[in-house]
Amino acid sequence: MDRPAVILENDETVYDFYLRHQQNRQVARLAYATLARRFKPRLSYPGTAREELRRLVYDDTRLIIAVNHLSETDPYTVAATAWASPLRPVIGRTRVLAKDELFQEPKQRKRIDMMGGIPVFRGKNHGMRAVSAAGNRMMDVSAERVRRGDNLAVFPEGTCNLEDPTQVQKVGSGIGHIISRVRALGVEPVLICIGLSYGTPQTLKGASVYIDEPITDLPEKPLHITRTVAQGMQKALDGAVAAY
Repeated sequence: MDRPAVILENDETVYDFYLRHQQNRQVARLAYATLARRFKPRLSYPGTAREELRRLVYDDTRLIIAVNHLSETDPYTVAATAWASPLRPVIGRTRVLAKDELFQEPKQRKRIDMMGGIPVFRGKNHGMRAVSAAGNRMMDVSAERVRRGDNLAVFPEGTCNLEDPTQVQKVGSGIGHIISRVRALGVEPVLICIGLSYGTPQTLKGASVYIDEPITDLPEKPLHITRTVAQGMQKALDGAVAAY
């Protein structure tokens, strides 16, 4: 399957490709295991969250994973977390939304594709009007991939937090619309909020990673879903900071 150039002018072909693309699960598992040894995240959970997450994975429940964004290496920390947590069985069956510029350099694109990346054309780079149609297509493709059996990981802040690593930035409405579209396809996903903290000053290895209790009772409207995601992310971040 030929990989199309990930450029905005080619968005229809790009999303047709990522609607079908499937990474090699065995290669992904080996890569995630390597990242776990390299980044060594320190995981913590409240109450029975770990057991609940394990049950959801065992029951093959569709998961939407929301993570705060502090560094360009966050995807590798999250991959290491997946290997070290009850999320290990979903490696190779999880899509990850990633900014389009990460798909430009061939070697980096190979890594992003291996991790299940779906490109996002951001308004801050291309202009909101220019990315409107592509954004709608991205959300449709993401929802359809979930319907087909994948999970979805998102950094809903959309950019690295360079201001205050203890406070979640504004969460974009895209995650609320994606969850709403997943439901419209007949699937009821569960939200998993993960908090990352690298301490002060930040050290990118040995991150504190807090996996909060799954949120199963999500609101109906996209705006209200987005608010729930933002609140859940802040709670998870507070847990990660406290556990550092």
